[in-house]
Amino acid sequence: MKDSLRQQFDRLGLRLAELDAALQDPATHRDIERLRKLGAEQSEVAGVVAQWRRHQQRERELADSRALLDDPDMADLARDDIAAAEAELAALELALQRALLPKDPDDARNAFLEIRAGTGGDESALFAGDLARMYLRFCAQQGWRTEIVSENASDLGGYKELVVRVEGDGAYGRLKFESGGHRVQRVPATESQGRIHTRACTVAVLPEADENPEVALNPAELRIDTFRASGAGGQHVNKTDSAIRITHLPTGLVAECQDDRSQHRNKAKAMAVLLARLRDRERIAREAQEAAARKSLVGTGDRSDRIRTYNFPQGRLTDHRINLTLYKLGQVMEGELSDVIDALTQAQAADQLAALEQGR
Repeated sequence: MKDSLRQQFDRLGLRLAELDAALQDPATHRDIERLRKLGAEQSEVAGVVAQWRRHQQRERELADSRALLDDPDMADLARDDIAAAEAELAALELALQRALLPKDPDDARNAFLEIRAGTGGDESALFAGDLARMYLRFCAQQGWRTEIVSENASDLGGYKELVVRVEGDGAYGRLKFESGGHRVQRVPATESQGRIHTRACTVAVLPEADENPEVALNPAELRIDTFRASGAGGQHVNKTDSAIRITHLPTGLVAECQDDRSQHRNKAKAMAVLLARLRDRERIAREAQEAAARKSLVGTGDRSDRIRTYNFPQGRLTDHRINLTLYKLGQVMEGELSDVIDALTQAQAADQLAALEQGR
């Protein structure tokens, strides 16, 4: 390992000592927000320092084993110990290098998941419904709470548009690679001649903004409309103008919520979605400037990027960003997305490591 990396990990050890001292200070416990931030940093740094100390220990053990190679009685045992130490050191070094990679500060946030049917009429809307079911099942498997913020259902049971709030630790970090164009290839139920059709949907995953967001909204720039919620009649929610639509006039961005009976709560939820969209718009513009000369391996998250194909006749899922093909489409559609998301996360880490090594 390079001396520069060793120095960084030694400095992390000093930082851990500072954090431990700060968390024992009674003054820290009087500031709940500072306590939360220091606790989160301490937990993260402690994990890296533990790996670094294990790395140092295994280096010492490796040196001791190599010193025994000249002893005929110990040489065979020493060679076994050397092989085990070298394998563990290689894994530890990779993990430590990844720990130094820049982290997305939004990864721990809750998320808004937006699914929109593309061209293709009812079949595209049905595919949007299938994607919604897939994501909701995946979220349930992670132990996350989901809440439908707004929906525009199609006549056949799918969705023209659906917005879901996902609440849970690391929700955005796990779901963020899902943004982009999703394409389905299958025989529609309405196809009498058995021909395979191709339809598409777009997915957008946005991190939920803080309660005190850095993106400020000027009330003069907002148009707030009330309307009667759509859906089955006879319910209170459909009898009053409780649904809310908020338009941000400078950008034309629109957010709406019709899920709650309370106009006040619908307004709060719509405002949260609008803030997330404005924040995402600024993030995309900022990253476009920063990464003009270099595009991430797993794509930009641009809604126009075709990221994945779901081929039902072949039972095949293909993620085009990393050339990943899995013949387990049935399981994926039941919410078993971890293999895909883990592969995308590992690909991003490998891309960042390569850039770090090349000094970019």
